[in-house]
Amino acid sequence: MTLEIHPELERHRDVRDTPWVLSFFHGTQWPLLTWKRRRPTVVLVSLSTDGEMQARALATIGLHVVRGSSSRGGAQGLSALVRAMKRENMDAAVAVDGPRGPYGVVKPGALFVARHTGGVIVPMGSASAHAKIFTRAWDRFSLALPFAAVAVVLGAPIRAEIASLHQIGEAIARANARAADVLAGLSRAETTE
Repeated sequence: MTLEIHPELERHRDVRDTPWVLSFFHGTQWPLLTWKRRRPTVVLVSLSTDGEMQARALATIGLHVVRGSSSRGGAQGLSALVRAMKRENMDAAVAVDGPRGPYGVVKPGALFVARHTGGVIVPMGSASAHAKIFTRAWDRFSLALPFAAVAVVLGAPIRAEIASLHQIGEAIARANARAADVLAGLSRAETTE
């Protein structure tokens, strides 16, 4: 796994010491699990049957799970996310385009969480050299194949008090594009050696 972290995330104490709301698009989350989190992280998982399976899997890898979605239990889920972040000094990880999409259209949940915790939005992007893409799924879920090269990019922090949903979506898209560029660079380096 190759990791690229924007320098502002480590350089500025007011960003480094504040809660992070790690924000990404649905379907890109599998490679993000390879990143060693900086502190305990809480995630919001839908109340669906698929969400139940996902909640169990995420809990086994050390993520704190709260349940809810924009269509069912959303307000309670976001409130539980905020409480966990404040009470237990956690970061949060949020798929920003809701439980049903459309893909890449940012909903207000992550921004709500960042504003209520004094946190910053951290756009996350990922890319896998070899992956199974579930083309029939609305989010075109990307499942990295075993031993595939993976790149994860954490973009520049976005201050919640001045952020817009459009700005967050563009930052996540840039992080995904940068992750793909990182992988392409690795491939070029391997072929020239």
